[in-house]
Amino acid sequence: MARIAGVDLPARKRAAIGLTYIYGIGRTRALSLLHRASVDAEKKVSDLTEDEVNRIRTLIENEGSVEGDLRKELSMNVKRLIEMGSYRGLRHRRGLPVRGQRTHTNARTRKGKAVAIAGKKKVTK
Repeated sequence: MARIAGVDLPARKRAAIGLTYIYGIGRTRALSLLHRASVDAEKKVSDLTEDEVNRIRTLIENEGSVEGDLRKELSMNVKRLIEMGSYRGLRHRRGLPVRGQRTHTNARTRKGKAVAIAGKKKVTK
């Protein structure tokens, strides 16, 4: 089992899919990394040699932040918006959609479960 960036890659998956288990690496970036490391994307993670794993690991370390560093960077960005008091920061603080979506209907993922208001009945026509 290969371990890259503190994540155990699933041994039975293809290398291109296995790399996506690392936070910050999607399908496109995984394929790009494998191409530059000259590793076959169809190869299973369990079949990767130690040399191939090291080449992939070096590319990931040199390229940019993944896993904990990336999570920390994103949370710091949100915290900065909140402290600044920007409109986006206020939306983050209140747990509402940040990117201009409507909230009259929908937005349940961001707002949470709908809470019934006492004394308010649905009007039927």
